[in-house]
Amino acid sequence: MKQIKLVDLQTQFEPLKDEILSQMLQVLNGMQLFLGEHTFRLEKEFAEFCQARYAVAVGSGTDALFLALRACGIGPGDEVITVPNTFIATVEAIALTGATPVLVDIDPVTYTMDPSQLEAAISERSRAVIPVHLYGHPADMKPIATISRRHGLRVITDACQAHGAEYEGRRVGSLGDVAAFSFYFSKNLGAYGEAGMVVTNDRGIASKVQMLRNHGSTDKYHSSFLGMNSRMDELQAAILRVKLPYLNEWNVKRRARAFEYRRRLSELPEVILPVEQPFAQHVYHLYVIRTPRRDALQRWLKERRIQTGVHYPLPIHLQEACAGLGYGPGSFPSAEAVAKEIVSLPMYPELSRDQISYVCQTIKDFFRSGNGHRGRPKAEVGLS
Repeated sequence: MKQIKLVDLQTQFEPLKDEILSQMLQVLNGMQLFLGEHTFRLEKEFAEFCQARYAVAVGSGTDALFLALRACGIGPGDEVITVPNTFIATVEAIALTGATPVLVDIDPVTYTMDPSQLEAAISERSRAVIPVHLYGHPADMKPIATISRRHGLRVITDACQAHGAEYEGRRVGSLGDVAAFSFYFSKNLGAYGEAGMVVTNDRGIASKVQMLRNHGSTDKYHSSFLGMNSRMDELQAAILRVKLPYLNEWNVKRRARAFEYRRRLSELPEVILPVEQPFAQHVYHLYVIRTPRRDALQRWLKERRIQTGVHYPLPIHLQEACAGLGYGPGSFPSAEAVAKEIVSLPMYPELSRDQISYVCQTIKDFFRSGNGHRGRPKAEVGLS
């Protein structure tokens, strides 16, 4: 039986192979390897996709967060508020500016920032808030934006897992002052390497990021301020331009597969399934369920050739690298409780109905087995 992968990039690549290789060859024939036609066209096309005015292509999602913060004037002595259940890059980007990350706990239903806890974290040093649109579900932006405006804070959204997600009918890239996207290979829109994008409706922010990504310059060898090298490779821009027209269709397919998971797993009282709030359109970058028996379930599925993941097993405030923030166990009970129980199931647009059926049946078998004891896998049939 063929393994069911957490993400199957090869299956997506095959039907696009000829078009992708053709565009890569075009780039190599021209040898304009960065800041070329594909980069500039991708910026325009992705801004339109996000219902925003500007997009600036950069080297990675981490760079996108960092440059968005820099463009908003965040630096030493400032505080930036975000959540503890995110990839380390969210906090790294804050720290790299010289600012201090401040954390607030999450809503236990959506796993995104709990707006009711935001105001208590604001101090006279606060300058920005970074809500994270986690797993493809938007944070509740209206109360976050209202509180942020009241205190004069920038809203910089981490949309690295939310390409095409919507909040009250608006794409996530058009929310807040500026948004950061990652095109890491496993994202809903992924490059074949590293790439990212800063999206904004603010011309000043866009212009600043354009200079920051290119050593603080608009003319070669003349830098107005210190920036960095974060130019998207032209090869990656060409690949992303081939894939972008399929993104809406792929997101629809992800939602259909999420519906199928819910239909088949909703009868299990031991499992908490993802929730889509009325304000949101979820794009299911990940399909994350929750169970107190997470570790045993993962072993059971692995033995039956089903890949899973945990996003993320250790909250930011419990990471060794973040010990200096001064938090400890118990600081954010919702995030800590979630981290012990979440598991990501296979999710990608090409996942077949038979594969989902097998995954769900295997999960049901685990819970019906009593204590989830490791046993001999059943016959593996029905996969396409």
